[in-house]
Amino acid sequence: MRICEVSIAGYRSLRAIRFPVGGLTAFVGANGVGKTNLYRALQLLQASAAGTLSRELASEGGMQSVLWAGKRRTNQPARMKLSVGLGGADSGQSQAEFSAEVQAGIAYSYEVDVGVRMPTAAAFALEPQVKEETLLFHKGRRPLTLLERRGPRATATDDDGRKQPIGSDLLASEPALGALQDPARFPDIDVVRRAMLDWKFYHDFRSDRAAPLRQPCLAVTTPTLASDGSDLAAVFATLAHIREDTVELDRAIDDAFPGATLIMPVPERTASFGLVFPEYPKRVFDAGELSDGTLRYLALAGALLGYRLPAFIALNEPETSLHPDLLEPLARMIVRAAERTQIWVVTHSERLAAAFDAYGKARPHTVIKRNGETWIEGLNLGGEFRTDDED
Repeated sequence: MRICEVSIAGYRSLRAIRFPVGGLTAFVGANGVGKTNLYRALQLLQASAAGTLSRELASEGGMQSVLWAGKRRTNQPARMKLSVGLGGADSGQSQAEFSAEVQAGIAYSYEVDVGVRMPTAAAFALEPQVKEETLLFHKGRRPLTLLERRGPRATATDDDGRKQPIGSDLLASEPALGALQDPARFPDIDVVRRAMLDWKFYHDFRSDRAAPLRQPCLAVTTPTLASDGSDLAAVFATLAHIREDTVELDRAIDDAFPGATLIMPVPERTASFGLVFPEYPKRVFDAGELSDGTLRYLALAGALLGYRLPAFIALNEPETSLHPDLLEPLARMIVRAAERTQIWVVTHSERLAAAFDAYGKARPHTVIKRNGETWIEGLNLGGEFRTDDED
């Protein structure tokens, strides 16, 4: 299942926004406009499926730090609401094509509403509390409610169509989606939860001397790169020695570093890699010797060209530490990967964003601040992007 639509309200600089998500979605904007908040909101949705939403919000400073900081209507409760629509549309569709089919393509929609604790509640002062939670299956004229929660009371629809109460041991800080792990009784709920857990986020590839990227890793068949890149050597070795197909990887390396060759020795206990540059044809530069930019580009190649890609990949500022000449090769690599999976990119780089427009079907969206809130240029109040004809 792919992400069709995202809605975020009451989170940091996001007062209320809803927008469609295509096969390749790119956001570009200046510092401080809230691009990372868009990215982070998707991580929080995944944390709800994992049952760690409250911990993630607490790590950001608790509810006083994450709630919308602007004005609220009198008597309006302090709430943060996140929702996602999931369906099965083509990753190769353009944003305009995808937007036209969002409503028809949504099969499941999940929403979680988080607020502050009541004064009498048994919880820590700034601990997030799940107030409401719903999971709907959109079938026919009326959606089927698979999961519903209002405060402490929650029910789930089982495989026979009967609503079952969820046990009283569910904590107020605990999302029901993450806590309800019974695929035999609740198969639809399990499908949605597993789909959200399959999302991958890449934003923190360290490149210092002690970075995991620079170290050999255990020789274990690895189809998908870890979020910190710690198993990059195993991802490359899996392509070279298990799949025995490095055509796309070799293409990406040559595009970025003309004439260079990626070396992946047959692993024994550990896997490793290095680069041979045309200036030094007899010298292998191992991962510990590569420049920060070269190493980060290779990590992005591992994330985007692995043996098995997750259903959704989010990249936050992938241009960090890269030489400007690597931005077009990176854009081409992302566009090709978007033929295999759904990709979301947040970037400061106008050059990278322009390359998406030139090489692929993704028209980048500019993120702005409007009266103190994060907004996206071209997005109307109905949650759709204007087409070229409307500009």
